[in-house]
Amino acid sequence: MTFTTTTFPIYLAIVFALYWSVRGHAAQNRVLLVASYVFYAWWDWRFCFLMLGSSLIDFELSRQIHHTSNPIKRRWLLGASLLSNLGLLAIFKYYNFFIDNLIVLSNRIGWSPDLQSISWVLPLGISFYTFQTLGYTIDVYRNRIPAARDLTQYLAFVSFFPQLVAGPIERAEKMLPQFGVKRCFNLTEAREGSKQILWGFFKKMVIADRLALAVNPVFGDPTAYSGPHLMLATIFFAFQIYCDFSAYSDIAIGTAKLFNLRLTQNFAYPYFAQSVGEFWRRWHISLSYWFRDYVYIPLGGNQRGSARRRINLLVTFFISGLWHGPAWGFVAWGGMNGLATSLPGIGSAKRRRTLQKTTSETRHAQSLVTTPEHQAHHQQVVVTAPGGESFFPRPATLLRIYATFATICLTWILFRANSISDAMLIYQQIATDLLNGEAYQELLQFLDADRYQRKTATFLLAFVCWEWIFRRDSFPLQLRRVPLAARWILYTVLIWSTLYLMPKTGTGEFVYFEF
Repeated sequence: MTFTTTTFPIYLAIVFALYWSVRGHAAQNRVLLVASYVFYAWWDWRFCFLMLGSSLIDFELSRQIHHTSNPIKRRWLLGASLLSNLGLLAIFKYYNFFIDNLIVLSNRIGWSPDLQSISWVLPLGISFYTFQTLGYTIDVYRNRIPAARDLTQYLAFVSFFPQLVAGPIERAEKMLPQFGVKRCFNLTEAREGSKQILWGFFKKMVIADRLALAVNPVFGDPTAYSGPHLMLATIFFAFQIYCDFSAYSDIAIGTAKLFNLRLTQNFAYPYFAQSVGEFWRRWHISLSYWFRDYVYIPLGGNQRGSARRRINLLVTFFISGLWHGPAWGFVAWGGMNGLATSLPGIGSAKRRRTLQKTTSETRHAQSLVTTPEHQAHHQQVVVTAPGGESFFPRPATLLRIYATFATICLTWILFRANSISDAMLIYQQIATDLLNGEAYQELLQFLDADRYQRKTATFLLAFVCWEWIFRRDSFPLQLRRVPLAARWILYTVLIWSTLYLMPKTGTGEFVYFEF
């Protein structure tokens, strides 16, 4: 079951009714726990045991860590948790990748080992819930939170179905206390959640899935397209993956609000960022924050000089790339972002100080701050609007936004291409045709003849303008200053547009289900 299937609204309505019909937080937790495992079992019931086993191991290891003062024993218990969680990822996600590369390397030196890859299905969401439980165990080890005593409460935290498959990756410090008290129905939160769900469905089914139809043929056979075609497909993919992934986060966060639970904001208008570092403070915030706290800072952060800081950033981004998938393209993508983030930019320090200013708005965004790890642990940072507070940005601001977006698009080629060789071919074709006027003319003729592509580009332009106008809000459908009648007209238009404009072939799976 996924959010975009017809089954999900029915399932959500049943869970919603059961959840608010019981008394006490313990009963509410049981309803969510059963609902989450049913939701996960809808995909493949066998992997419920894998998730349950992983959760129970971390629950028990964390309890032992909490009740042990012996530092050596605590380290061994933490090591067992690391081995358990990372071992699951190594077996199910990376085993074939390591074996295949070991075979290639062995053949080059004249050794032919009897090694075979294993064909199995990657458990859905394993990269997300293992990081969530691992972060919990590390925080207990660091004495930042106590170990959970209520097993049902802990299991509900790990398996909470709205964010189980693709995040946000929640911290126990924030989420576990919410499961420890009775939740009362909050009409205001439910309304906000419903609007955020609607916005997520619109982004996924109208924008992301339409863009996928234009992107997939080009990246499937890049040799058949000119450089400008490949550039257009890359831009389309940049917005496809953004609308697809942020749509999942919007639906997850909105669904949690229906149960009066708060999840972390996962996207903060990243394509209006003015540097690559700022982009990663606004993109997949929960994962960026996770890597900051559990990889970058333990490596030394920026406390050992600028050269060591750049190395730490590169290592962190390499690991982040590998987290996304067992392929060298993802590793290269991570390294390319690490290089772009570690390079100093004009005015970057000033913009970083601006981003960290607190404002009167209550838009909460957890932020990956690549340098000041002295910031309080798990501090909620309220960021200003990307691109500045003025409605019309200055030319220099627009230039920085454009340069950042162009850099990110170049890295997306490595992420989306079927192989590194395909990515190199795309880079070469774009560079070759960049100054070729005939190629641009061919692209213009193609757009003029292809009504679908033209309509898709128009929708994309309108979407970017809409996000820019409402970029001060946590999602651009809050419309606090818009009259009620106009809001309801817009909601109705969005609902019917989603039903009418979604691809006739049906909606696809969310991109991050692969990770």
